[in-house]
Amino acid sequence: LSWIRVGLYGALLVFSLGLLVLACARINYTLHLASTDPLNNGKAFYDPVVPELIFTTLITMGWSGLMLFLFFNNTSKIQFLRLYGDELIGLVLLWLLWIGGAASATTLWGNLSFCQQFSPCQIISALETFAWFGWITLTAMIIISVVVVI
Repeated sequence: LSWIRVGLYGALLVFSLGLLVLACARINYTLHLASTDPLNNGKAFYDPVVPELIFTTLITMGWSGLMLFLFFNNTSKIQFLRLYGDELIGLVLLWLLWIGGAASATTLWGNLSFCQQFSPCQIISALETFAWFGWITLTAMIIISVVVVI
């Protein structure tokens, strides 16, 4: 069971990194629009969900890194995080951040099948995908922790 957790933390780390890169690409694009860009009449802006996603990914990468460190380092003095119940608290907090970000992104951008020929649209679609994959991974981790705790 512990190797499944390691795999899920590794996947969460990858999804977080991917989402961070995509969110940074999106915020860079919207803050540096060309005056001829039809998006927002060429005026720079940012989508409010993007900073939230950046924050969420940074927190998640730190948490995942810590948990992977604890898994592979048996001499660590941080014993309370080795318990499933304590880990569950952190996972639930991350789950709330991820569901907020993924749902907000999906609500804001919705179905983008009409514009997939444009790079910014592809970035948004990938961003939504990574957000939901991260949330699904966290959901699986929470289910495993709840099953073990009970």
